[in-house]
Amino acid sequence: MLPDLKLKDTVRMRKPHPCGSYDWTVTRLGADIGLECLGCGRRVMLTRRELARRAKNIQPAPSTSESESSTPTS
Repeated sequence: MLPDLKLKDTVRMRKPHPCGSYDWTVTRLGADIGLECLGCGRRVMLTRRELARRAKNIQPAPSTSESESSTPTS
């Protein structure tokens, strides 16, 4: 069904939202998935099955590298 989702992942849907945006960000995980439209800010809840049908692809959230934050100062 769905690969592992994490908070702040970006989901691109097959059809656009009425505002014109295809991209949504994951705001809640559980039996239902909470999504927020990146175009207008609308929030919706979808079941995992419904999200699997509607999603085109999922891009992981950009992570901050630990190696960048722990650079030695000499």
